[in-house]
Amino acid sequence: MSSAHTTTDTAQAPAWTGATDSDTFMNTGLPLFSDLPWKVADLSPETVRFGRKELDLAIVEMPGLAALREEYAATRPLEGARIMGSLHMTIQTAALIETLVMLGADVRWVSCNIFSTQDHAAAATVVGPDGTPDAPKGVPVYAWKGETLEEYWWCTLQALTWPGESGPNLILDDGGDATLLVHLGHELEKKGEMPDPSTTDNAELKVVLTLLRDVRRARGDRFWTEMARHIRGVSEETTTGVHRLYERQQNGTLLFPAINVNDSVTKSKFDNVYGCRHSLVDAIMRATDTLLSGKKALVCGFGDVGKGSVQSLRGQFARVAVTEIDPICALQACMMGLDVVRLDDVVSDFDIFVTATGNFGIISAEHMKRMKHNAIVCNIGHFDNEIDMAGLEAMRERGEVEKIEIKPQVHEWRFKDTTHGPGGGGHSILVLAEGRLVNLGCATGHPSLVMSASFTNQTIAQMELHARAEDYGDNMLAKPDGRKPQVVTLPKHLDEKVARLHLDKFGARLTELTEEQAAYIGVTVDGPYKPDHYRY
Repeated sequence: MSSAHTTTDTAQAPAWTGATDSDTFMNTGLPLFSDLPWKVADLSPETVRFGRKELDLAIVEMPGLAALREEYAATRPLEGARIMGSLHMTIQTAALIETLVMLGADVRWVSCNIFSTQDHAAAATVVGPDGTPDAPKGVPVYAWKGETLEEYWWCTLQALTWPGESGPNLILDDGGDATLLVHLGHELEKKGEMPDPSTTDNAELKVVLTLLRDVRRARGDRFWTEMARHIRGVSEETTTGVHRLYERQQNGTLLFPAINVNDSVTKSKFDNVYGCRHSLVDAIMRATDTLLSGKKALVCGFGDVGKGSVQSLRGQFARVAVTEIDPICALQACMMGLDVVRLDDVVSDFDIFVTATGNFGIISAEHMKRMKHNAIVCNIGHFDNEIDMAGLEAMRERGEVEKIEIKPQVHEWRFKDTTHGPGGGGHSILVLAEGRLVNLGCATGHPSLVMSASFTNQTIAQMELHARAEDYGDNMLAKPDGRKPQVVTLPKHLDEKVARLHLDKFGARLTELTEEQAAYIGVTVDGPYKPDHYRY
């Protein structure tokens, strides 16, 4: 969800009567508060078997999670944790979920993207390792591939709503949507204001405001405040989600402590660099069958995600250039032999465009009007607004462009009033995954070994919060006069532990320092080996 969704226009709450939990939410046909123990696309034996078999294969490729299971399953350090997870419901995520459960947690889950769910993964997670499709014994999951925005936010509410409890006591977030919903709901309750969905033209924000309004009508003025009061902390997966947490810390609106998982080296490098290196071209080739060798590809942004994306495209011998705002990242690109250009200057010359900035408004509808015929446009940055899909939709409503589905998550947008298409007529572009994460919308995301590093960090972060969240500040609703909650990263010795857990998979054997060598460089024999400011 975009940064535009962190603020709202509100109107004074009107009087209301008669709203109930069973009222359906918008156009979903689903009760606002349902008693559904899960909602997935398919719980057939074939789908469950497929998901379970892929889970069995994945855990062999996830040595970090496997090691945590072996180390902690007997002591169950997450006993008593109620963890609400909002993260892509993939096979790798299923392995994370089942690890949290083995360590004692009570878990409910929602995907953080309308296109990223692998339905067989969701099915296997609901059934669990010891259940059957007729008698599931797994985790409540509310996710399926191809949700509408209305269904997505309904799913988020279900995963946050704990039977017999006020809600979760921990959140595991990817992009900050669950954290946002709790904070925004509380803030509007505190102001005594009712959000008015008609005050925004942003389609997703309209859904969020409608959800908050309907919950307020059904459950009164304290629902989100009471939920937030019991949340001890959140661990956040993504660059943009972390940025939002730091914003809240700085402006004093953060309600509970947070662990920044994204900036653990074994997350940011593995997931953002090495994961994108694997999955970007996988997605483009699955979606289009286009030969990438020799094509001109532009990657917008040369942070960790951009670096991985460039490596991915270069591995297919595409001719790659980048756009960048940061002079240090731009200099790094130059040192790799990449041209650093401005999109406006080259938009008519490139065959493939990949956004990887984590910002918004990167490729506009006007840019797409100028692109080559059948140029490919996709996003591997976190949010759905790096590419101006709203601008394209507005043009479609005016009859200026036609949207043609080639297959799910692959669309041709045919412009009617341009003249650089075939025969001097309108040209087309191919937009992948509706501008959302292409590697999850058009492929299967990052491979298991990469996600093992990320999810080992997440599991350790959840264990840390459950054991000692108050060391990082107090919940501001439970203890208004307490210490302000902080956003922290995991200490470096835990980052190094995550790396160690994966080295055997590669057959790596580390050299060991002598006491004298360790003293010479000012470290201990067992590490950490680098200062906190070291940049890998």
